[in-house]
Amino acid sequence: MRAASGARVLSLDTLVRLQRGRHTPATPLRLPVPDGMTAPLGCDAVAVPARFGPLLLPRLPRVGCVYADEAHWWWIVPSDSDYALEWPAPAHYTTGAIVPDAPGVPALIHRPDGTVPYTPPIPLYLALCRVTGTAPGWSRAVSA
Repeated sequence: MRAASGARVLSLDTLVRLQRGRHTPATPLRLPVPDGMTAPLGCDAVAVPARFGPLLLPRLPRVGCVYADEAHWWWIVPSDSDYALEWPAPAHYTTGAIVPDAPGVPALIHRPDGTVPYTPPIPLYLALCRVTGTAPGWSRAVSA
């Protein structure tokens, strides 16, 4: 399409498509599995506010890889560790160990001995329920 002056006129659809093409979403950041470790069960992550991190560590019988920045601590758990679990607020469960809205990958602050990066999800869930004052989902009263 050409305007009377001979200049090319772009339709609104073309302008929207061009704008979307300029702002492609960035590749999401993912917590890396450290060198020498394997993740045979896949990786998800549980993020908690940083103030809870030091309270959780002593309550866990075994700790896997833990990453942290000023705002959050991320615990690596096996994939699908959210199955039949309602992680208590303010925790946030992320599939694929994706770190949403972070300017960079958080620092690894704990690396376990061994070859797998996982924190067992049930003890983590129970410890998190304890420090947040939340009853585990299976112990709540059922209403009809």
